[in-house]
Amino acid sequence: MLDLIVSDKLSTLPLKEFLRKSGLSLTLRRRIKHNGVITRNGTPISWNEPVFDQDQITVSWPLENKIEPMPMPLAIAYEDSALLVIDKPPDIMVHPTARQDSITIANGVLHHYRESGQSCDFHPVHRLDRQTSGLLLLAKNAYIHHLLSGQGIKHVQRTYQAIVTGQPLPAAGTINAPIGRKPGSIIERMISPCGQEAVTDYQLISGVSVASLMQISLRTGRTHQIRVHFSHIGHPLLGDDLYGGATELINRQALHAGKLAFNHPITNELLTIHSPLPADMRSVLTLLGMHDPFDNGL
Repeated sequence: MLDLIVSDKLSTLPLKEFLRKSGLSLTLRRRIKHNGVITRNGTPISWNEPVFDQDQITVSWPLENKIEPMPMPLAIAYEDSALLVIDKPPDIMVHPTARQDSITIANGVLHHYRESGQSCDFHPVHRLDRQTSGLLLLAKNAYIHHLLSGQGIKHVQRTYQAIVTGQPLPAAGTINAPIGRKPGSIIERMISPCGQEAVTDYQLISGVSVASLMQISLRTGRTHQIRVHFSHIGHPLLGDDLYGGATELINRQALHAGKLAFNHPITNELLTIHSPLPADMRSVLTLLGMHDPFDNGL
């Protein structure tokens, strides 16, 4: 369900135009028109009726998820009526696949919604690889997802920490190299002049001769972007055997989504959410004689 208040600048518009200008996608508007219910100040309103300043427009539509809710422990980093941020552990998938349709973040989130009396869908605003840990931003309905997707996702600042092989030079910089699918593989990606634009900013935080802790920000969100980019410059992530990383110190790619910063799609409040490095990555730093500077809020 979605509650919208008509502003003076949208007053007297037909309902359908008001919904469009309020940010509801064409797909969602069609779903609402055919299967939803809309009221104005508690009274049903037709699609072509005008709305007026300070009217409360309440929109509801049927849920579409066919994912089975399943109980599982969830580390909730933030939650309100529009958003949920999960601190995802490594080695768990975000969404079910044909090979695995249970024990994913989606199953656990839908169980959380059901148990807490929330009528919400599962709408990840971005994705994390199975082995990547850290913050995952979810919208609770298609409207919020639309506001945060597309152009909106460019305004969600995603900051990662990674432990890479060796010490990249220069110690801070930008990797700008297009990424496409590797021929013959449905999983692996590669640098390709025919690929999609991919831009990664990085800064060395701490390093020894064999490995470095990096802070990384994404300007684009391509599949395996950080992993492919650092392999491309000769510094693959530790534990990432798909892209050339050694697995002696950690058995998954040493990659953690440690920070999200964005303006709330409804209130426009700036939200900044942090997640500390997980235990396995901290153990690697200890073994290599490096400290975890993020413990001090860096």
